[in-house]
Amino acid sequence: AAKSNRKHMIWASKIDEATQNATRVEDGFLRSRGLGADLIPPLSLVCDDLGIYYDPTHPSRLESLISASPSLNVSQRLRAETLMTRLIKSKLSKYNTGDTRLPTGLPSGRRILVPGQVEDDASIRLGAGIEKTNLALLQRTRIENPDATILFKPHPDVEAGLRTGAIPEDHVAELADLVVRGTDPAALLAQVDQVWTMTSTLGFEALLRGVPVTTLGAPFYAGWGLTRDLGPVPTRRRARLTLPELVHGALICYPRYFDPVTGRPCPVEVAVARLASGQGPRAGLPLRLLSKAQGFLAGYAHLWR
Repeated sequence: AAKSNRKHMIWASKIDEATQNATRVEDGFLRSRGLGADLIPPLSLVCDDLGIYYDPTHPSRLESLISASPSLNVSQRLRAETLMTRLIKSKLSKYNTGDTRLPTGLPSGRRILVPGQVEDDASIRLGAGIEKTNLALLQRTRIENPDATILFKPHPDVEAGLRTGAIPEDHVAELADLVVRGTDPAALLAQVDQVWTMTSTLGFEALLRGVPVTTLGAPFYAGWGLTRDLGPVPTRRRARLTLPELVHGALICYPRYFDPVTGRPCPVEVAVARLASGQGPRAGLPLRLLSKAQGFLAGYAHLWR
């Protein structure tokens, strides 16, 4: 038994060493016209040699870049502000799916948008606070805002049946005034007064459009003085930022962008132009069939995670 335990310790040590030297790769924040769960190829990726942006339990390269953002020069600040203006004008979001027309017939009152998330996603497992499910998120939002008009937007991967996180309809009806389906986030954000979220990237998109955000977890954009944070944000995020400083770190410095037209690396401005014109890559038939199989197996992810 002692010999077996020593072997286990040696193996665990090797795994820890390999993990420390790893570079983690994930989708960027301006990804595509279509879902990653549908296997639409991305226009942006992030490569992080320190950690990864959705894991607040460890420092990340994004945090390092954001912390350095207050030293932006005039041209860098102007570039970030111009990028923000272009994103708003082009109505771009991470996936750019759903109806881009402004939704009509929304209930009146102080509207709070609650974006649903994929409940077994790493950002929830590593970055959520007390609330770790969409139901708990809705319950907390309703308790804290009893008189508000709550709009619940299911995550597009969940809505498409590709990932886990659906809430029973009767529970949703008790807590939300309206379930908003098939609407592009950029269009919906123009109609709401606040966003309440666990760790959703939609909170970052709300900040870009001047919508106040309350976080219950620790997404990458929390803790810098731009959001109302009710979750366990790391104390190392002490810098007080302006929005252009956050945007410069998160959208200009951190991701790597790919131009689907030339097949070469490109700056963020070119990727934005491709997304705005609909020139992003699309999934062929083999990938579409594979995504359906992936969706069928999504409910069994606990067997291998």
